[in-house]
Amino acid sequence: MNQEVLISLATQYGILILKSLIVLFIGFKVIAIINSIISKIMDKNSLDPSLKSFLVSLISIILKACLFISVASMLGVQTTSFVALLGAVGLAVGMALRGTLSNFAGGVMILLFRPFKVGDVVEAQGVTGTVKSIQIFNTIMLTPDKKTIILPNGPLSTGNMTNYSIEPVRRVDLSFGIGYDDDLKLAKDTLEAMAKSDERVLSDPPTDILVSELGDNAVTILFRPYVKKEDYWGVHFDMIERVKLKFDELGISFPYPQQDVYMHQK
Repeated sequence: MNQEVLISLATQYGILILKSLIVLFIGFKVIAIINSIISKIMDKNSLDPSLKSFLVSLISIILKACLFISVASMLGVQTTSFVALLGAVGLAVGMALRGTLSNFAGGVMILLFRPFKVGDVVEAQGVTGTVKSIQIFNTIMLTPDKKTIILPNGPLSTGNMTNYSIEPVRRVDLSFGIGYDDDLKLAKDTLEAMAKSDERVLSDPPTDILVSELGDNAVTILFRPYVKKEDYWGVHFDMIERVKLKFDELGISFPYPQQDVYMHQK
């Protein structure tokens, strides 16, 4: 191989390597700009910091992998087999971790669409509690009796869920049964007065006091005051006790199931 051929090859590959380095340099700059834009968009949407960091890193890795494959192709490296190998490895990992990936996808959906947030009281997957933290794979909840429940995000993001904290107002649903011989109007007026005397009960919407059923042993009255969500349980338990004491004072009875047995003697 003469000197001219060596110079020609050196020049050819030198220019090729230089172009690849320039592409690599520009590519890194473009990736940095893309990551910055994505980060600002996530900040504007108040995305969870842990999810933001993970997504930015993931996008950066994917873009850099694409950049390296492009540069390798420029240098004449056969990338077809390399890409096929990466695809096969990715498929195998995905199959092995499909449950984990499902939980990860669920976590991303929860953090993006925010059906609930930390501090909300929710009912999901057969449990009710306060959300303590939302992680990438799991959501941590604390039940009223101080049990820590760890729920996988996959089924949590796709199943039915009740969020008790979204609306500022909740309705307290109570029912009381009185005897057929008791004064129905007096009972309803008493419940209305009790609702008006409690500062926690809202005047708008107005309290519902309705006769719902004429049962075998009692006339059932529905008592439905509206309260702020933070006053729900306080009003719920206080009203049950206050109504019992007030009805006892007024002589309004609370019937219980009973049977009359007649003995016929032959």
